[in-house]
Amino acid sequence: MKSPHYKPRTVSVAPMMDWTDRHCRQFHRHLTRHTWLYTEMVTTGALLHGDVARHLDFAELEHPIALQLGGSEPQDLAQCARLGEQWGYDEINLNCGCPSERVQRGAFGACLMAEPALVADCVKAMRDAVSIDVTVKHRIGINDVDSYDFMRDFVGTIAEAGCTTFIVHARNAILKGLSPKENREIPPLQYDYAYRLKREFPQLEIILNGGVKTLAEIDLHLQQVDGVMLGREAYHNPYLLAQFDARYYQDEAPVKSRRAVLEAMLPYVQTQLDLYAQHGLKLNSITRHMLGLMAGLPGSRSFRQMLSDSKKLAAGRADLLLEAALLVRE
Repeated sequence: MKSPHYKPRTVSVAPMMDWTDRHCRQFHRHLTRHTWLYTEMVTTGALLHGDVARHLDFAELEHPIALQLGGSEPQDLAQCARLGEQWGYDEINLNCGCPSERVQRGAFGACLMAEPALVADCVKAMRDAVSIDVTVKHRIGINDVDSYDFMRDFVGTIAEAGCTTFIVHARNAILKGLSPKENREIPPLQYDYAYRLKREFPQLEIILNGGVKTLAEIDLHLQQVDGVMLGREAYHNPYLLAQFDARYYQDEAPVKSRRAVLEAMLPYVQTQLDLYAQHGLKLNSITRHMLGLMAGLPGSRSFRQMLSDSKKLAAGRADLLLEAALLVRE
């Protein structure tokens, strides 16, 4: 069931382990109001046997926001999806694309592409448990199996279980011999697989992910698919997101300057430092996500250096953001 409250998933920021935490999402939301944001992958074990609040808490500002789950047991996923809905998430996304060995040992992630019937059972269990969207993020294939037919049959099986949105990371996943980083770079991109998938399943929402870096590339892909998800580029060059609302969501609000984004972050930074200092939260936990904000501008290197200076960060001053911004010429 599509949310009536938010605009389509025309553009989104990918779930990225160790990167798209709540601090990163807060920052991204000050750049773009309508772009869909995704959590880091949260395993079913972490939710069923760990600190639920630590994993699921987020700010109202972050909507629209999707919770990405990692797991392969239908009832565990259903229980975790229910938790996600109770905590207010707008979408539950199942990870069928992560190639890391740790994830493989848990029998989920990209290796699930070899078990479409199991994924269908997982999707059905989650859809029966929640009223929000249940989506799947996957690769185009695994190891030396990368034919279009393999991916098409995988998607077709999951679609029969009621999934209507598929996020296609348009690379193969090599489960042995490549690191997760290498898996994002070495297997060739096959955008035509996602394009063809949309042509063959016009009723499905197909979102393309992988290697997208520019507005021109996004525009090109949107001629073929329903949405585009950015990963590393959104993180390393975050000011690109500031163009999204006007370009893809017809929002006429003025685009914030980089300094205005930093100013908007100050209350959040100070509140987080005040609330969680006793738990060991350091300013670097927040500022590390902002290092690319000034990319390409004179003084950007000095900006990064100041926000990475351990002595300055140790003081825990939120206004260090503005002090660093003074080193840059916009």
